[in-house]
Amino acid sequence: MAAVLLATIMQVIDITIAAVAIPRMQGNLSATPDQISWVLTSYVVATAIVTPTVGWMAAQFGRRRLMLFSVAGFTAASMACGQSSSLEELVFWRISQGAMGAPIIPLSHAILLDVFPRSRHGFAMGMWSVGMMIGPIIGPSLGGYITEMHGWPWIFYINLPLGILAFMGIRAFVPEVARSKRPFDIIGFTSLSVGVAAFQVMLDRGEHLDWFSSTEILIELGLAIGCLYVFVINSFFSKHPFIDLTLFRDRNFAAGVWFVFMFGLLLLTGIALMPPFLQNLLDYPVITSGNVLIARGAGAMAAMMVSARLLDKIDGRRLIVVGLILMAYAMWEQSHFTANVSFWSIQWIGAVQGFGLGLVFVPTNTLTFATLAPEQRTEATGVFNLIRNIGSSIGVSIVISQLIRNTQISHEEIAGRIHPFDTGLRALSMPDSWDMATVDGMIAINAEITRQANTIAFNNDFKLLMIIALLNIPMVFLFRLPKKNSPA
Repeated sequence: MAAVLLATIMQVIDITIAAVAIPRMQGNLSATPDQISWVLTSYVVATAIVTPTVGWMAAQFGRRRLMLFSVAGFTAASMACGQSSSLEELVFWRISQGAMGAPIIPLSHAILLDVFPRSRHGFAMGMWSVGMMIGPIIGPSLGGYITEMHGWPWIFYINLPLGILAFMGIRAFVPEVARSKRPFDIIGFTSLSVGVAAFQVMLDRGEHLDWFSSTEILIELGLAIGCLYVFVINSFFSKHPFIDLTLFRDRNFAAGVWFVFMFGLLLLTGIALMPPFLQNLLDYPVITSGNVLIARGAGAMAAMMVSARLLDKIDGRRLIVVGLILMAYAMWEQSHFTANVSFWSIQWIGAVQGFGLGLVFVPTNTLTFATLAPEQRTEATGVFNLIRNIGSSIGVSIVISQLIRNTQISHEEIAGRIHPFDTGLRALSMPDSWDMATVDGMIAINAEITRQANTIAFNNDFKLLMIIALLNIPMVFLFRLPKKNSPA
């Protein structure tokens, strides 16, 4: 468990740690905002393409061997990223890093399900979930600290000792499983890879290009729909499909895929919203805004440890319901945040939200695979984690586009109510700098209008996430509890 979790933590931290260093990279590499965004986009797309192949590669080459290759390749690509002296070089090594690291999470997931008996799956998934949650929580603050103190290349160099330790541990302790070679479905692989890649690029670049008013976005959407259609049709008629769609006949797996999609949407969207809220509205420094998220992470890890202890004894569906209610409550409170909200209010609401996330994630991971045959787990974990990543990408795209749109709408509504003849406005005790008779005064008033409009937009996003959490409560009962005496 220690060896597998170390590799998992190394990979998930790298997903978020680079985002904080983007402004420094942009300056050092003389890149435009649109160009530097490819540092993140290339990694996400490469990961999305390779993740569905994990089941086939593990069957072809062996799960332990694939895990060792992934850890070694990810570590080497990380060092190359730190050595990059141009944008093109950095993007190339980020693609390599994403492709090499993609199998780590699905393989670690499957390995822990196999080495622990089914009666201990709750404990195993609790510990694995803690490792999964560390990245999104400490990644931003760790990335901010390292970038400020040592420079952006060091966010990649720190993977070297972690990678060496993980490689040695996996080589020494992780057992190999029997291989079962099967033909490679080139049509299924190509159609799924191109479709997922086009969809991810569309989501990552849509906001920069004003979505469907851009020809590029329309082309990417058409590619995604067309390729995924070909993939589904091919999967039904191929003798050896790239991904076995009969996995979805298992009700628990189908329900789990839906829940992990929603979990990805709720997890990363909250993380994506809080840093701009703290930095743009409350003027928190980068490092401080990263530290604020630690309370959320502490709550999540505490809930995961509690879930790991309780899940083998009580109905996991009850934990999911309680978790969704806590998440909805936290988002309701966040939807009432103002630009003057206190530091401690943000902290305790974040801890409640994190605790809810932890109560949802561990039972979902356990119940999803509770009724699947052991030989199906590796392929199923690849699909499971791909859907989680897609849910995160869709969620971030939705809330960021709604944030920008609602800010513009609220700004127009507020500004339309402010004029020199507004008796209510004259009755307010306004700062002297808000003089509508001067240009500087009008600029100051407009800045405050923008600030309040942005606050309203953030509130609307949090309210949307609250509604999504509540609507998913009835879906919990799609899960079936496994028989207590069922084999591992």
